[in-house]
Amino acid sequence: MIKLLLVDDHELVRTGIRRIIEDVADFSVIGVAVNGEDAVKFCRKNNPDIVLMDMSMPGMGGLEATKQILRFSEQIRIIVLSVHKENPIPAKVMQMGAFGYLTKDSDPEEMIRAIRKVAAGQKYVSPDIAQQIAIGQLNLKEGNPFEQLSERELEIALMLTKGAKVPDIADFLSISAKTVNTHRYRMFEKLSVSNDVELTHLALRHKLINSDQL
Repeated sequence: MIKLLLVDDHELVRTGIRRIIEDVADFSVIGVAVNGEDAVKFCRKNNPDIVLMDMSMPGMGGLEATKQILRFSEQIRIIVLSVHKENPIPAKVMQMGAFGYLTKDSDPEEMIRAIRKVAAGQKYVSPDIAQQIAIGQLNLKEGNPFEQLSERELEIALMLTKGAKVPDIADFLSISAKTVNTHRYRMFEKLSVSNDVELTHLALRHKLINSDQL
């Protein structure tokens, strides 16, 4: 039996994924979590085989939760579920030690296939994502400035490009507005931009986001 933990802050998403998984005879959902903190605590106590991890959640996000879980257990295998298809996010997630990366528009059959492969010790990345990672590795000369960012800086950058304000980001991530502004300042320095508009244009240019997400 493959024991799974579902981590997502949206109840509808959790319910949909749970229905897919529970239709498979040898899959068992042993828990759900709505944020990274709860996921880390659950994994310490219950040791699931696989964690299906959302990226963007209130409080601790999926990147930080993945890092913390892998610090205390190399046996737990993490498959990240995300809306983001473009590098550097997929490459960063896999470099951190995740075993899989799926986009949220993947079909149920692909999710089941990914879980089985990861449970068997094989890494799984959606074919379109794998292509993006490969292209990025072949195109190192051009580089992607967003690869310089820390996990938290990247998370905040994505929220800023969608028009989120600093107080809203602080509430969502359960950190202070001062901390958000500190990350924002460091991020702007690394990317050589001076405001959110320039940040958004840079993100569009490097295909971190697309115009449909604005």
